[in-house]
Amino acid sequence: MTSPYLTLAASGRDEIMIQKSRFIGYASPCASEEEALAFLREIREEHRNATHHCYAYLIGENAGITRYSDNGEPAGTAGLPILDVLKSQNLVYCCCVVVRYFGGTLLGTGGLVRAYTQSAQNAVLKAGPALMEWTQDLLCEVPYGAWDKVRYAAEKLPVRIQDVGYGAAVSFHLLVREHDLESCLADLSDASGRTLETIPASESFMPWEIAGEPD
Repeated sequence: MTSPYLTLAASGRDEIMIQKSRFIGYASPCASEEEALAFLREIREEHRNATHHCYAYLIGENAGITRYSDNGEPAGTAGLPILDVLKSQNLVYCCCVVVRYFGGTLLGTGGLVRAYTQSAQNAVLKAGPALMEWTQDLLCEVPYGAWDKVRYAAEKLPVRIQDVGYGAAVSFHLLVREHDLESCLADLSDASGRTLETIPASESFMPWEIAGEPD
């Protein structure tokens, strides 16, 4: 399955104080359930003296693996609100953990839901979204005389050029989304005077610009 999906661009952390309780939210992309559990263990180890380590994670393009835990808080007041934050933003392949150091004041059911929701939202906001799309990585080569025209053409296309090398010819890796592949290669080939040579290197999900946001 190669449909685009939303996840987190990086790890994010945020801390808030509510009625003397300290809430620390962590969010991170996770490629598998094993990575999500490793992330959770890392946070638990860092905050061994915390009162609660509540979490949620969604793994799979269709969130086929969904887990959450209140970790001692009243049922439905922590893990589920964290999960709802991830679901509300259509995020998958990610984990969010909210650590609480109890400050001595009971917040009540509604107060806990609001606190865990806010902490998860802040951590996710700090991490930022990433649109993952199925991407072709092509090893390309052009003569020196065609390089400038190819480079200028690429700047106007939805592609990325990486790892440029200067040997007998100019070599580079071209990253292009699967649905843009045919048209972009045609444009770059025209720009090169039909001298562009390409060899498929790999294919995988990679982050791309979300409409209306900078890359």
